[in-house]
Amino acid sequence: MKLDILAFGAHPDDVELGCSGTIAKEVSLGKKVGIIDLTRGELGTRGSVEIRNKESKLAAEILGITTRENLDMRDGFFVNDEAHQMEIIKRLRKYRPEIVICNAIDDRHIDHGKGSKLVSDACFLSGLRKIETTHEGQVQEAWRPKVVYHYIQWKNIEPDFVVDITDFIAKKEASILAYSSQFYSENSNEPVTPIATKNFLESIHYRSRDFGRLIGVDYAEGFTAERYVAVNSLSDLI
Repeated sequence: MKLDILAFGAHPDDVELGCSGTIAKEVSLGKKVGIIDLTRGELGTRGSVEIRNKESKLAAEILGITTRENLDMRDGFFVNDEAHQMEIIKRLRKYRPEIVICNAIDDRHIDHGKGSKLVSDACFLSGLRKIETTHEGQVQEAWRPKVVYHYIQWKNIEPDFVVDITDFIAKKEASILAYSSQFYSENSNEPVTPIATKNFLESIHYRSRDFGRLIGVDYAEGFTAERYVAVNSLSDLI
């Protein structure tokens, strides 16, 4: 199953918060998109693994993606070592994406920066032919994505480029609210966390509006790139 885009998140809901508007837009353009969650978010204060599993499935259905996997790495304690890199490499070679999107390069939650570097390093290593992997008994061919991009999460990182998601802000918000256990609700008796406040819930909307304001549209999402963003001509830049 070859994918056009493969998005990684350290936890279920990372991808939805960071780039679900862009994913929904690409799906609408006929692109095959997958999501891989590194952990089950089992250390999260609110909800449970079982609830998060159901929520991530619902979010995937809302976005219309092709596939979603969870690698069952340890929430809070996974590391960027050979064993974890090899699990990422196997998925990169399985899905052979042209574009990989992953966590913010630096963020409040330690798993976000760790997950970002882990996936980025695995993307490079996946292109080395002398690293051997198998899937379902078959030897996998080396594969390196053309580009690796990082979405923006808690911290206000300056983007290298932004994507107009004006027509997909409703789908973005719906995919996020699929994780009802994690976010603010006036009827919830769960403990309050940094992302379970009314302010954070509203920030999903106003941060997208602010990125949109900067490029003259209603809503947008920002990304950082690991190398210069290339275009064929000046007319490609809006």
